[in-house]
Amino acid sequence: MRAAKRMIVGAIVVLATGTAASAQMGMGMRGGPPQINGVWNPVVGKGASYEVTAESGKKMEMEITVVGKETVNGKDGYWLQMAMSNSEMGGQMVMKHLLVLDGQETHSVKTIMQLPGRPPMEMPAQMSHHEHANQSADIRTDAQGLGSESITVPAGTFTCEHYRAKDDSESWLAKDVPPWGLVKHQGKESTMVLVKVIKDAKDKIVGTPQPFNPMMMGQPPQQ
Repeated sequence: MRAAKRMIVGAIVVLATGTAASAQMGMGMRGGPPQINGVWNPVVGKGASYEVTAESGKKMEMEITVVGKETVNGKDGYWLQMAMSNSEMGGQMVMKHLLVLDGQETHSVKTIMQLPGRPPMEMPAQMSHHEHANQSADIRTDAQGLGSESITVPAGTFTCEHYRAKDDSESWLAKDVPPWGLVKHQGKESTMVLVKVIKDAKDKIVGTPQPFNPMMMGQPPQQ
């Protein structure tokens, strides 16, 4: 029960702090999550699967995929889906953000969340539009380039460009890994490594999204 409560509280934090926070769900990490530093290059139906390891050794599986596209005020918007699971969550938690590129940043204009065994909920606009939901679309604009390296992760061996961000986290990027190019990320409190490139991503949200209702988050899962 305590683990479930931590998961629900964490979900609210994700909504308030944007896409990058999603990597922390259910992990019990302290401080900020691993920032998804990369180069935004969305392709519908493609994405990547990662293993996220906390400083404590706890692990989580996370898929980051693009599952749809629609026009938002004359601009292209892409549905970025993040599906997360670990031994404490009792299934996958799915978050979908409708991201629009605005200059050098992506920002979320709509968010849908589905907890394991519960109906999907569309989150209030103020949560999607929170200032921390914005994210740099290109790490190269303000990170230090450390050159080209060949690295091996569970998904295989990749020739990557290595970058160090202002927070001293490091990211290894390859062009053929959508949607951010991320092969490996090393932060102060967690590591992400690529497990698989996904070429047939599907929408994991099941059912019609309902308006956000905090009371629903405490109800037993549906059978």
